[in-house]
Amino acid sequence: MSKVHLTIDGKDIEAEEGVSLLEAARGAGITIPTLCHHEKLEALGGCRLCMVELEGRGGARLVVSCVYTVAKGLVVRTRSEKIDRIRKGILELLLAHAPDSPQLEELAEEYGADRNRYEPEPSFCILCGLCVRYCAEVVGKNAVGFVDRGVRKEISFIPEIAAKECDACKACFPLCPTSYLQAAYVLTRSLVFPGGENGTFRS
Repeated sequence: MSKVHLTIDGKDIEAEEGVSLLEAARGAGITIPTLCHHEKLEALGGCRLCMVELEGRGGARLVVSCVYTVAKGLVVRTRSEKIDRIRKGILELLLAHAPDSPQLEELAEEYGADRNRYEPEPSFCILCGLCVRYCAEVVGKNAVGFVDRGVRKEISFIPEIAAKECDACKACFPLCPTSYLQAAYVLTRSLVFPGGENGTFRS
C-alpha cells in the first residue's frame, strides 16, 4: 500500500494510504481523545471528541478524525482554542449523565470542563455504543443493543441471548467508560433469574 505525507501539529507524518487521521496521529505518538473508538470496530464518529482542524485556503474546518482518511499534503491541528472549547462542551454534557466516570473526570481536568455546568441527569450511560458494536462486530452475539429513541434511548441486554452468552463472555465490560454496563447486566440477570436459578448469570 502506498504512503502519503501530511503534517499534524507541525510534525511531518508518513502514513499508509486509507488510514484515518486518528490512526495516523496515534502512530506518530500524537494523542487525540476518543470515547466511542476501538481499533477492532468500524469507525463511528459518534462522540465527536476526536474532532480536529484542517487548514486550507478557505480557512480551518473541523473534521472527525476517526472517520476522515489521510491525504497528501493535509495540514492538521489536533489542539486549538476552538477544538478545546468543543471538547470541553461535549465533556460537560456527558458529565451530567455520568458524573463519576474516571475516564470523563480525567478528560474534564485536561480540558477544564465544569462537571456542574448542567443539571445532573444521571443515566450513567453516555451512549458511546462500544458494547453494542463490540458484541455484534467482534463477538458476533448481539446480546446487547439500543432501545427507544431520542432522549429515551438507552442500552439494554437482550435477555434471551444474554442468558446463554454473557455469563461466560463479558468481553464488553472493560470497554464501558462508565459503570452503566455492569449495572445493566446485573439488572437483567436479576429480572430474568431472580434467584439465580440453574446457576445462570453468575456475577
